[in-house]
Amino acid sequence: MKKMNPKNRKIKLNVKLTMLVVGFFFCLIIIKLCYVVLSPSVDGIDLASFASNRNTTHETLYASRGIIYDKDGKPLAKNANSYKVVAILSPSRTTDMTSPKHVVDKDKTATSLCGVLASEENKTKCIEDITKYLSQNLYQVELGNWGKISEDERQAILALDLPGIIFETLAKKRQYINSSWASYILGYARVNDEGEIKGEMGIESYFDEQLSGSNGYVEYQKDAYGYKMATSSEIKEDAVSGSDIYLSINSDVQNILENAITNFTKDESQEWTIFTVMDAKTGAIVGSATNPNFNPNTLDNLTNYLNPLVAYQYEPGSTMKIFSWLAAMENGVYNGKEDYLSGTITLQDGQTKIKDFNNVGWGNISYDTGFAYSSNVAATNLALKLGSAKLSDFYDLCGFGKKTGITLPGEASGSIDFTYESELANASFGQGISVTPIQLLQAMSAFANDGVMIKPYIVSKMVDASGKVVMEGKRTEVGTIGSKENIKAMKSLMYNVVYNSFLYNKNYAPSNVTIAGKTGTAQIASPSGGYLTGTTDYIKSFLGLFPYENPQYVFYFATKQFKGNSNKIYGAVSNTIKDVANIVEVTNEESSIDKTMIIDLAQYISKETTATVEELKKIGLTPIVIGNGKYVTNQYPLNKTRVIKGSKVFIKTNDDVALMPNMTGWSENEVIRYCNFVGLSYKLEGNGKVVSQSILENTVIDKKGVLVINMAIS
Repeated sequence: MKKMNPKNRKIKLNVKLTMLVVGFFFCLIIIKLCYVVLSPSVDGIDLASFASNRNTTHETLYASRGIIYDKDGKPLAKNANSYKVVAILSPSRTTDMTSPKHVVDKDKTATSLCGVLASEENKTKCIEDITKYLSQNLYQVELGNWGKISEDERQAILALDLPGIIFETLAKKRQYINSSWASYILGYARVNDEGEIKGEMGIESYFDEQLSGSNGYVEYQKDAYGYKMATSSEIKEDAVSGSDIYLSINSDVQNILENAITNFTKDESQEWTIFTVMDAKTGAIVGSATNPNFNPNTLDNLTNYLNPLVAYQYEPGSTMKIFSWLAAMENGVYNGKEDYLSGTITLQDGQTKIKDFNNVGWGNISYDTGFAYSSNVAATNLALKLGSAKLSDFYDLCGFGKKTGITLPGEASGSIDFTYESELANASFGQGISVTPIQLLQAMSAFANDGVMIKPYIVSKMVDASGKVVMEGKRTEVGTIGSKENIKAMKSLMYNVVYNSFLYNKNYAPSNVTIAGKTGTAQIASPSGGYLTGTTDYIKSFLGLFPYENPQYVFYFATKQFKGNSNKIYGAVSNTIKDVANIVEVTNEESSIDKTMIIDLAQYISKETTATVEELKKIGLTPIVIGNGKYVTNQYPLNKTRVIKGSKVFIKTNDDVALMPNMTGWSENEVIRYCNFVGLSYKLEGNGKVVSQSILENTVIDKKGVLVINMAIS
């Protein structure tokens, strides 16, 4: 017998060992598989639950953010999300035909959808295209370009209640209808990292929780293709839409203020300007415009996050004399007929001298006259009679040094701290202390209510998703600062400031309504101490009310470091209050506008141009047509806006090539409105009515150019 080679024996042994090892591990695998099949869990993991979870979809149902409206229900901020329409075609999606989850009637669905998605001239093409999409042998289908829709279109389709039609969100967006209009009031909201729209400024921020609503969710089983299984049950919690907010803003008044501010600041250097009107009887802020402002849609020009109305605190200057004089009256130290020597007064320290603005004064004059002339010496004399404690207490009574509580973020409290004689003197004419515009308006409201101050508010009402009014702005009395007699006396003094002063204050007076108020020219504190000394380093302001006989509204205008002509300040106040008085129908009795002259503008968008022009002329308005198109695509003012007969209405057509109109005789506001409407830059020179224009009539407007308008008083 032949012996095996030792080397071969070793190889054979290694093969056997390898086979044994492989067999062993194979047995282990078989055992493990049997265990997996027979056991409900492996390594502590419930297999059924694991499989279920892997096939379970959890979708967030996002709440619709509430809409912000003006007082009349015109939307100011709304959702402008974009979506795509998806049609479920497979009958497998439906388990109960009484409530189908797929498209059942293709023709009806296509026709209904195209009623929303297409114009009349494109409807036939739309129906043909969508019918083809719906006739495909697919589980679901998108509708191409026809299916890319807006939030408004989605809502319109939802109202149709079409089986099998669902939506997928393409992009979330918040839309501000009037761009930079009231931007510091509205603020802005944008999509955060979690994909939700959140308020970051203004009303959007202050009421973010209420506007946001609450998200819901839905859970269901999906098949291998990622679609909901027909047999799957559904766990669902519906989203609750956010509350809608109605501001106290009157859009007609706001438009006037916005145009006034735009004109005032155009081509003029200034740090900021604010113009606010408040209903003195209720506290409702009916309009508030600022410059600079920003576009909340794009955040262009947003460099300052503080709302000037509530967050700016500064030395008010001579507008504070209203309350210094009233303090003297209320404390029994005022005799309006008493004379004093104007010009200069030296305080007890022998060093500090207080001077009137002209440095020399007007000789011996009465304290009543001293108010009209805005005498710092008179204010100082009265303050010395009162003492620091009494004047400070009265300022506190007027609400200075503390927040009003208006529902806007970032409200400042200001400061009225003063002790020493020099500080007391400065405080009496509005220096060395700080206040906010909203505080001045609140305090001024007392002169329209026999001494009772009314708290300002900006939200008229809040309505939740169920339609319930959950918050409502209303008249809130916050204290009495003066007797009826003293209030009447101060109103008379404020009337004299405008109408009986030797100064230029008559230039503040509108032609259709009698106002009363007080001017202010305040020095600006320097960061390094003391005050700035430039010729324009002032805050110039006017705090007033109208109509004088029975005040209904208070207003405040202020501009910082304005480098233009003072005539522009006079014009900004007088022309603006004139227009506001007309809109709110509060004018002098003898010149009040006949109510038959007021027209509520209709909706002309989508109407034929020719018919629109005829209708506007018929009701006494002047149409200015932009383009030669058959249909109207835009209008200004918008529908439901109140206008006066004879007013110009600008309408764009679907051929919006603009030809320059003849602007001779147009007002400043009409020029501004037209240029803003067509997107044309402009420059106004002079005051009054248009007498000439740089772009000739019937010339095609180049929007890159600049229209120069010369104006003169006829």
